[in-house]
Amino acid sequence: MLRLMRLLSGNVTYSIDELADRLEMSERTIYRYIDTFKAAGFAVEKLYGNIYRLTSLNDDTLDLSKLVYFSDEEAAIVNNMIDGLDNTNALKAGLKRKLAAVYDSTSIANFVAKHSNTANVQALSEAIKSKSKVILRGYESSNSGQVRDRLVEPFGFTTNYIDAWCYDLEDGRNKCFKIARMSEVEILPEPWTEEQKHHLQPVDAFRIHGNNGMQVKLRLSQRAKNLLLEEYPLAEKSVHKKGSDWIFEGTIRGLEGAGRFVTGLATEVEILEGEELKNYVREYLEAALNTSRL
Repeated sequence: MLRLMRLLSGNVTYSIDELADRLEMSERTIYRYIDTFKAAGFAVEKLYGNIYRLTSLNDDTLDLSKLVYFSDEEAAIVNNMIDGLDNTNALKAGLKRKLAAVYDSTSIANFVAKHSNTANVQALSEAIKSKSKVILRGYESSNSGQVRDRLVEPFGFTTNYIDAWCYDLEDGRNKCFKIARMSEVEILPEPWTEEQKHHLQPVDAFRIHGNNGMQVKLRLSQRAKNLLLEEYPLAEKSVHKKGSDWIFEGTIRGLEGAGRFVTGLATEVEILEGEELKNYVREYLEAALNTSRL
């Protein structure tokens, strides 16, 4: 999309089929991206035929930093890639300056492909800044199986920007609500009333949150180590080499995340420390075998 934006705003004009050839995309994709530019507030002018040009921006154009989100995990990868550049490389300092200029936090938020997710993240961010209550319209709960509105006070995001930390005014508890399960976020003209009860819980490398922590130690095969870091990049700080093995050693906040990872690679991961995790995995596998139709 950025390459298309550059071509549409350059001194040379291109037809839709020429743009498709240059960018190795379908003409349908080019038109879809042009519609995205318009929805974001950019002015796209049709000069003649099938030739378009990106012109001046509307006054109410959305800030690009509100359209693009990076999670902490993605930010860690981006920062590692930038840090990997040689210090003499002029691009290194330039990239960091540009990122710092666009984003007001060290976490560059991840691009949310669905427009509804983008709008919901933006609305939640605005509500957090203004300390306003919101209604999560049509929230789909996996626990109750119900789809209904929820009145909450949002006050933070999880490290992957998939969940929002909110104080549920109905239950009187802090909860994580998945942004993808929200049909819409409506900001109310009502300020927070329970700010003193807002509490962010720590999140572990497996994206599980909780106040209680337990120490675990896992011996990983090369394959298990690679899959761990690919799926959970923040686990890198807890992994080290020991002889021919890889060791994960860290604190987990719940059994589900680490348990799912271990059971998925049961023959390539050994639990060295963490009796609770061992019992969880053993019971999980036994239950799976008992209910299997194989």
